[in-house]
Amino acid sequence: MPERVPVLIAGGGPSGLATAIELGRAGIRCLVVEPRETTGTDRPRAKTTSVRTMELLRRWGLAGRVRAAAPLPVSYAQDVVFCTAVTGREITRFPNAFGLFAQRRDEFAEGGQQIPQPAVEAVLREAVAELPSVELRTGHRVAGVRDGTDGVRVEITGPDGVRYPLDAGYLIGCDGANGVSRAAIGARFSGGSGELPNLNITFRAPELTEEALCARGVHYWVLGSDGGGIVGRMDLDGTWWAIAHGVDGRAGAVDPGALVRRMIGRDLAVEVLATDPWAARMLLVDRYRGQRVFLVGDAAHLNPPWGGHGYNTAIGDAVNLAWKLVAVLRGWAGPALLDSYEAERRPVAAQTIADAATQETQLAWAYAHADIDADTPAGSARRAEVAEALAAKRVEFHSLGLVLGYHYAGSPIVVDDGSPVPEHEPLTYHGSARPGARLPHRWLPDGSSLYDHLGPGFTLLRLDHTADVTPFVRAAEARRVPLTVLDPVGVADPGSYRARLLLVRPDQHVAWRGNEAGDAAAVLAAVLATP
Repeated sequence: MPERVPVLIAGGGPSGLATAIELGRAGIRCLVVEPRETTGTDRPRAKTTSVRTMELLRRWGLAGRVRAAAPLPVSYAQDVVFCTAVTGREITRFPNAFGLFAQRRDEFAEGGQQIPQPAVEAVLREAVAELPSVELRTGHRVAGVRDGTDGVRVEITGPDGVRYPLDAGYLIGCDGANGVSRAAIGARFSGGSGELPNLNITFRAPELTEEALCARGVHYWVLGSDGGGIVGRMDLDGTWWAIAHGVDGRAGAVDPGALVRRMIGRDLAVEVLATDPWAARMLLVDRYRGQRVFLVGDAAHLNPPWGGHGYNTAIGDAVNLAWKLVAVLRGWAGPALLDSYEAERRPVAAQTIADAATQETQLAWAYAHADIDADTPAGSARRAEVAEALAAKRVEFHSLGLVLGYHYAGSPIVVDDGSPVPEHEPLTYHGSARPGARLPHRWLPDGSSLYDHLGPGFTLLRLDHTADVTPFVRAAEARRVPLTVLDPVGVADPGSYRARLLLVRPDQHVAWRGNEAGDAAAVLAAVLATP
């Protein structure tokens, strides 16, 4: 065990590994400490990798690897199906849920992907192993943290129970709701929990063939006469997952196999592989940082699963914090830049939790009716009535406005240009190049994405080749800020960016826009929180 590292990452789940990749690609030495030896395969955990997360994976060159590792290709199915049973009657469907599109779209560089979290973690672990500056220690956990103005004193427990002291310049707490990082900075959760319990079930059902399904889908929302839940494929070889809504899995009388058969709608052989009882939690910490300790992902916020935003929000946290940490450690920004992490990411988590929490009263039990599967005029009328009522669930499956439209317009490191701040519309994404927003995506004539040409540091996007960028180049050189000047060829509708020049951050958000370089030195000082 080293005696000191510049950055220690407590927790090697998706957020910890994403933080390590962002730092490691910049050559920052860091140590990741993760209690689990393996990622496991019997529990899918998170299943939705969003459009935005896939864009960030593309930024690291990993989007293709994640898709190759996914046991359920996007081409198989893109719809969420509501039904009386998996083998019963279809009631309605939401096409292209979770941003699942088999063909490319203009709005984003990558479509969404359904893939179990352990499969994503396996890809991220491989990517971490390829970075010389990153070390992943599995079987170890952070047992104690003492934050300080000049660094962090950490105690790590090995698999044999031996404790190791270690000093870190910074500690990134990716150790989840039950880790030690949050307590180390005195941060507290506030919020609530769902009213009813739920039970996750992973199972094998080889007899549940394609021919027996009521339709082809990625998720089946089963709305039975006495409740129901969600069923979905984990792969195309007979492994499935299910969530039984309103079921307390801690009760001894619960038969998970019977629950599964009821949702399937047939009495077939079911092998239960794993069960997990849980309740939705809507919790957010009151602070994201101490002095040298920062909270990322589940250590900072616990999202209800509806819409699949929790792990994706964590990846956004990781990228936001890590590029700023790179800037500080490489000397092209001062420590004040790190203050913007909470200012930018906490509002995003709060909005995401609020949007997802609206679905807590729209679970399967809310649509249960005695005659919903009846082969009668009354049953048909009931299904039509339920299909109409399900419009209230659109935001759970079609949330590109939330996934792509979040912004940092009020951030202290965004140069406000006085333009209107985009309204929050979770359902629909309206691309905006206003400072603080994600750079609107474009495909270029050669088939590449505009994002593919952004630099590893800041990028000055020149949409008019006559614009003078010399002041920015000189100011960046003086501050040792990595700056790529990009003159993209064939950008569709460049006028929609409302400026000739856009300064784009490493995380693909617009930091500044204008028609003249003007006082470029002052702009860089503002976006890096550095005098």
